[in-house]
Amino acid sequence: MTISLARWRRSGLAVGLAATVCLGACSNMDEQQKGTAQGAAIGATAGAVLGGILGGRDSAAAGAVLGGVAGAVGGNIWSKRMEEKRQAMEQATQGTGVQVARTSDNQLRLQVPSDISFDTGRADLKPALRGVLDQFAQGLSSDATLHVRVVGHTDSTGSDAINDRLSLDRASSVRDYLVDRGVSSARIETAGRGAHEPIADNATSAGRAANRRVEIFLREPEPAG
Repeated sequence: MTISLARWRRSGLAVGLAATVCLGACSNMDEQQKGTAQGAAIGATAGAVLGGILGGRDSAAAGAVLGGVAGAVGGNIWSKRMEEKRQAMEQATQGTGVQVARTSDNQLRLQVPSDISFDTGRADLKPALRGVLDQFAQGLSSDATLHVRVVGHTDSTGSDAINDRLSLDRASSVRDYLVDRGVSSARIETAGRGAHEPIADNATSAGRAANRRVEIFLREPEPAG
């Protein structure tokens, strides 16, 4: 397929305009609005490129509009459902040190620090973590289609053999607690990363404490093909 330079430039102009319009206002948006705008930008850009290649300036503009609409819908699917979960967990964990965030691949992540999760070298839940998990399980009971993944981490103290087992035991303790609260075990995946994925410097006590953590991910099921 041969594409003229002029046609490519016209499609490039449409791409830039679509992305600028859709992303320019994101700084003042909430998570739901950002998801819509970002999806629109991606869809508009793809639509403009394809339209410009196939049919010139008018097709590029039309492609940007249609792609933007489709992208806005796709970008909003996560936020409309999951944003409510994020806000609820953010409120429930306020003051606990738990970090609640939306990941780049549209999962809800709870990062639970060591001071409320597990004592050093142990896999039994601290009372403060039980309270967080009670709220988490309650939110899951209203939507049986959401999936949970629990990932345990340790600092670098000790051997990999010990840390890998300990991190998995911690994830399993979280899973077992959720199951006891009525969450189906079929909905929960567990993994142990040991000391292999640090988020801080293990050379300091503060860094080691930050690395001893549990991460709980909540995601929607994959759409049917």
